[in-house]
Amino acid sequence: MISPCFFKEKMLLLFVFLASLFLISTQETLMKNDTLSLSFPLTSLPHSPQTSPNFYSSFISQTRKTPAHKSAASSSSPYNYRSRFKYSMILLVSLPIGTPPQSQQMILDTGSQLSWIQCHKNVPRKPPPRTVFDPSLSSSFSVLPCNHPLCKPRIPDFTLPTSCDLNRLCHYSYFYADGTLAEGNLVREKITFSTSQSTPPLILGCAEDTSDDKGILGMNLGRLSFASQAKITKFSYCVPTRKVRPGFTPTGSFYLGENPNSARFQYISLLTFPQSQQMPNLDPLAHTVALQGIRIGNKKLKIPVSAFRAGPSGAGQSMIDSGSEFTYLVDEAYNKVREEVVRRVGPKLKKGYVYGGVSDMCFDGRAMEIGRLIGNMVFEFEKGVEIVIEKERVLAAVGGGVHCVGIGRSEMLGAASNIIGNFHQQNLWVEFDIANRRVGFGKADCSRSV
Repeated sequence: MISPCFFKEKMLLLFVFLASLFLISTQETLMKNDTLSLSFPLTSLPHSPQTSPNFYSSFISQTRKTPAHKSAASSSSPYNYRSRFKYSMILLVSLPIGTPPQSQQMILDTGSQLSWIQCHKNVPRKPPPRTVFDPSLSSSFSVLPCNHPLCKPRIPDFTLPTSCDLNRLCHYSYFYADGTLAEGNLVREKITFSTSQSTPPLILGCAEDTSDDKGILGMNLGRLSFASQAKITKFSYCVPTRKVRPGFTPTGSFYLGENPNSARFQYISLLTFPQSQQMPNLDPLAHTVALQGIRIGNKKLKIPVSAFRAGPSGAGQSMIDSGSEFTYLVDEAYNKVREEVVRRVGPKLKKGYVYGGVSDMCFDGRAMEIGRLIGNMVFEFEKGVEIVIEKERVLAAVGGGVHCVGIGRSEMLGAASNIIGNFHQQNLWVEFDIANRRVGFGKADCSRSV
């Protein structure tokens, strides 16, 4: 006689088998489904006085070697995810990391590759801060050992060579242009959007000693960026204005996958470079665009188009970068902008003042009045596409009653590139359609974006 336990065991095995098939089928469906949308609550970052504009992107780090890899775009995005960020000099998103998920604040940076989070250092009898990731609580967390292919001294994806630490784990160090240092161990971890939707394990940095208290969400074209590893071929964000009133901080939105507003976007091409093309001043992994010119008021500035194109050395490359606060221009373009600003409001310039070592177009006094005298500023692209910075938003408050035109000299950063920063992306949808190699722009009230 067959015992009842035998039937129970068989039924249990059958249940487990069917459940596993269901989960696999669900994951495969999610990988192919572009219609899903998930929304996460926003996180805040209090505004703090700055002595210089933030610049988190790593491509101009003097210690960085020219990357040799460029990931090809996938044909479809497996995720359609919406989150929000709160704007305070940097663009901050909160993502659910690990299994079960722990919410981690990360700076959205389209100009760098490696994504990293703040990890809790295991100290006996000392509870981890609530804002950092605790690996011991995640079942999907794993570390990269020293024999991993990424843990080799000649890997071009890091600003400094990876190394093997005392625990035989792969150690990385990542320098950014503003002096920020992130270092720790390379790990694998999932982004868990819901109980049924998550990324595969991604290679991230697990930082334990850093000069910044937030993580970085690297979204450039590199093979180790979050977008590349998660096979996300389209993402977008909407940066709110800086107008803050007591008890209210403007918030914007961040999408992974399809954006319901994209039908009204205007698109320009992303410029690409051969992997074999080695130029000392070129970042082949940046989101490079064909900037055509700049207008102030109704005047088109006499800047040759060549100033906005990568020359033989790579100098002049123009890119869209969410990790840079200000916009930076090469001297040939910056000097023409400054010349026109001086012509319009020269007597009001703050004499001998250079903000952050990069911008000498600063003023004391009434910002609205000075902005009206300067007029609208327009960045011109192909097909008549424009980014219009209205005169009310031409000047950035930098503290002490001082306001500056939100443009700096890129050479003062050690770069030879034109970089459109997030200050000039306010109230604007910016969509990176990597699969179709294009960038879209759409005007919006980003504090009310959906």
